[in-house]
Amino acid sequence: MNKLQDITQTIILNAPITKVWNTVSTSDGIAAWFMPNDFKLEENHEFHIQSPFGPSPCKVTEIDPPNRLSFSWDTDGWFVSFILKDLGEKTEFTLIHGGWKGPEDTISKANQKSSIIHDTMAKGWVSIVQDKLRKAAES
Repeated sequence: MNKLQDITQTIILNAPITKVWNTVSTSDGIAAWFMPNDFKLEENHEFHIQSPFGPSPCKVTEIDPPNRLSFSWDTDGWFVSFILKDLGEKTEFTLIHGGWKGPEDTISKANQKSSIIHDTMAKGWVSIVQDKLRKAAES
């Protein structure tokens, strides 16, 4: 079956990697640019992100400070990875939102086709990463 492609966003932030890591790997940091949550930087920690559709169950799946953090997101098989690359005074940040089903599959919480949610979220990640994360990490 044909699955939808991962959503990927990469930007260069004018902040050192330790500052960016703290912005993407702490509950307060994540709340500042993404959504309210009860995240803890512990492998296998189960937490919730407060999404527009209600609390989304998540689980930390990979931690490699300060270069990578991954977690499962919600109940449809999604995963999110934050990948950081040290560029001295700057940091390259890549977000990957994967685990998408086929375009015609329904995302249960939103009760819409996967392709529609994918398009909406792809646009959403642009502003979240380009605007909100940049502001949070560079301030």
